[in-house]
This record gives sequence, C-alpha cells and structure tokens, in this order.
Amino acid sequence: MEYAIPTSIVLAAGVVLALVAQWKGWRPSPAVTLTLGIAVRVLIMVLAAKDTKFQPIDYVNSFQPAGRAIVEGRDPVLESNGGWHFLPMIPYLYGLLLWLGVTWDYAGRIVTVVADIALIPLVGRLAGGRTARLRAFQYACSPLAILVASVHGQVEPVSLVFGVAAYVVARGPGDWRRPEPLPWARLRIADRALPLPWIPPGEIVRRLVRPTDEDRAATWRAAGAGALMGLALCAKSWPVILVPAMLMFLPGLRSRLVALVAVAVPPVFFLLTLPIGGWTEWRQLPEVLNTIGLRPSDVRPITGDWGWTALVSGGNWNLDPTPARIGQYLIYASIVACLVWWRRADPVDVTIAILLSFMIFTPRLGAQYLLWFMPFLVARPTRWAWPAILGSTLWAAAGYIVLTQFHGPAWMELHAPWAISSLLIFPLLAAAIPWKRRYAEGTPLPTPEGRTRVQAV
Repeated sequence: MEYAIPTSIVLAAGVVLALVAQWKGWRPSPAVTLTLGIAVRVLIMVLAAKDTKFQPIDYVNSFQPAGRAIVEGRDPVLESNGGWHFLPMIPYLYGLLLWLGVTWDYAGRIVTVVADIALIPLVGRLAGGRTARLRAFQYACSPLAILVASVHGQVEPVSLVFGVAAYVVARGPGDWRRPEPLPWARLRIADRALPLPWIPPGEIVRRLVRPTDEDRAATWRAAGAGALMGLALCAKSWPVILVPAMLMFLPGLRSRLVALVAVAVPPVFFLLTLPIGGWTEWRQLPEVLNTIGLRPSDVRPITGDWGWTALVSGGNWNLDPTPARIGQYLIYASIVACLVWWRRADPVDVTIAILLSFMIFTPRLGAQYLLWFMPFLVARPTRWAWPAILGSTLWAAAGYIVLTQFHGPAWMELHAPWAISSLLIFPLLAAAIPWKRRYAEGTPLPTPEGRTRVQAV
C-alpha cells in the first residue's frame, strides 16, 4: 500500500492528541474539532483513493457493483455478486455520485467520510455536560474511525450517525433520568407478594390510553428518534440491537410504541422503492427479504477471523454453518442478559455492555465491527475504555495497514496469527464493560416539604 506510512503517521498523531486531550482536559471549540476531523479524514481518503496497488476487496467487488446496479436500473441486492445484503439506501447514494461523474475510488468513501464527520458533534451531544467538547475532539482523532471511513469505505459510520442521532433525540433536552418503573404482576404466597415476570394487561392498556403528561409530550421526540433508528437499519441490519436501549430513553409505554412504529417506516419505504423505482420486480421482493434477513440461517457462515472461532479453525477462514449458528445464539443470549443485568442503567451504558458482549461472543467479525462501540465508549468512557479502544485499534490497524502489504500465501501465513491474536483483546473488552454502572438515577419524586428527592434503586 502506497498510503501505509503517511496513514500510520497521521493515525499515531491522532492517538497522541486524544490521550493528551484526556490528560490535559482540553475542550477545543466545535470549529477547531470539526476542522481537524474533516482535514484528517479527507487527507486519508485522498491517499487511499490514489493508491494504485491496493483497494479493499469488498469495496471493489461488493459495494461498487451495488452502486453500478442502481445506475444501470438493476437490483442492488440481487445483482451485486452477493456482496450487498442490506436495504438499498446506501446504493442509492453510490448510484447518485456515480451518475454525477464521481469516480468509484472516491464515490463510496465520500458517503462514509461525510457520515463520520457528522458523528463528531453527535458524540459530543451524546456525552453532554462539561466533557462534551473533549469527547467530540477525541472522536475526531479516532484512528479506527478514520481507517473504516476513509480507507475501507465500510458503511458502519452511516449506521452509527443515524443511531447516535436517534439516542440524542430520544433523550431530549436536559439530563436523562430513569422513568418510574411499571408495576409488575405479583403472586401472594405465605403473606409475601412475589413479583412475576410480566406486567398486568390492565396496566399496559391504562398506560397506553391514559399516558402521563411526560409520556404524551415525548410523542414527537419518539417519532423522530424511531425514524432515525430506522434509517440506521436501512444502512445495515446490525443497529437492530440498539433499539432496546433507545427505547429506554423514552418515558413511557406510549412514546415507546410510537418509536417502534417509526423504526419500521424507513425500512419499509426503502424496500418498496425497489419495485416502484423499477430496479426490482414485485415477485422478487421475497428473495430480497430473504437475502437481507436476520435469522441465523441467513447469515453467511464465514468464520475464523476473530475470537473463539479463530482458535477453533487455527486462524483460517471456514465456511461452516455450525459455529456461525452457535455464535448467533450466543449473541442473542448475551443481549438478553445485558438488558436484564443493566435494566436500571443509563441507556448508553446498556449499549456499551451489549456491543462489547457482541464482540466477545460473535463467531465472525470484520475489523470495521470494532467501530460499533467507539462513539458510545468515547462519549461515556469506563475506567478501561481507552485500553480497550487502543487495543482494538492496534489490532484492526495491523489488518488494514500491515497485512495488506502481502498477497497470496504470504497473506495467509500472516492472517492466521493475526486472527488468533484477537483473543488478546478480549480481557480489555470485558474490562471496559460498565460493570459498576448498573444503576442510573431514578425519577424525581415529590416530598412532603415540596422538595424533590431521587427514587431509590
């Protein structure tokens, strides 16, 4: 790769700036932060686009056919060499840029770079408070974000910009507090009322029909947050695991139901644009839905790049549905466990726990997946956040910058130890989970003296 050395220098400088900013407590102005973020992303994008020796294989063989399919009036999901397994929102953007005459070396990367630049202020908004500017600056310096957006052209930043925006909108102005818990059904045994794992149906109906003033006031906020999360799902399917935590930001059942309905609107809209726009025949929609499905059997069973499956396979790629399916169910179980264990936590902490658990249990992983938790962990860092961030970045950078210098058998020889070495990151990922932040402040309750107190948890 011709851009390896200058890219490495820029990324190393970004790490130093982020750590010094943490040490010194820097809070640069939004203009300074955005200028830096734009400059480094555009610089690395230009260096990567001009490289004549290497372009990411999926960027060329999967994303480009999806964009060209749109320009040529063909289905981007079914006619992209099996490389596009998501809704067509991003291929539409690819197609527009190609139609405008932008060469593919830049067209795909422009989409992700613009999204990642928009993420910078959103990370600050997600952090909030006195550290908002610091966190935005640290994300602007994030080496992994720069690699994924500017070099790889992977679409994670597009999903994340809508997902983080959904969190910011759902939380609304001011500080978030955990809403009043719903009364659970109870079973009386030996003069003891034991809670049962469900809410009385009458209570659910009452909350929907007669919502609190706070819940009613959050209706439009919920609709906006849901629509943004729906757009995140139109870029890739993985943000579905962000939906439960987003709902936790909302104050009641009615606003949460509104948000859920709104989440479904953008995916349905973009799905229907395929036959309406003439890219797909109506009879092909079931095949499109099957291709972009979320069932374990719908996931391509390519394992061996990461974690426990790399150890099983010796670091070699395997096309085996058994570990892939086992891993999928482990992911689902870990998500449920996180939602239960952190049910009283700040929704951002719930998200960090879910995403880091995903990284530990997933049977397959591309280096770009490690960007999923970055905006949330940067915005609300735990004690071990930066060791986990730096460890993940170092591992991903070895794949992006070092391994791509080799081809054929030489690449395969290096790939195996690189894949197995991912296990070294697992203790850092586990340590960065917010184990001690399981309880957020509860709803303010009135006291007899007219003051307010925080509900105990």
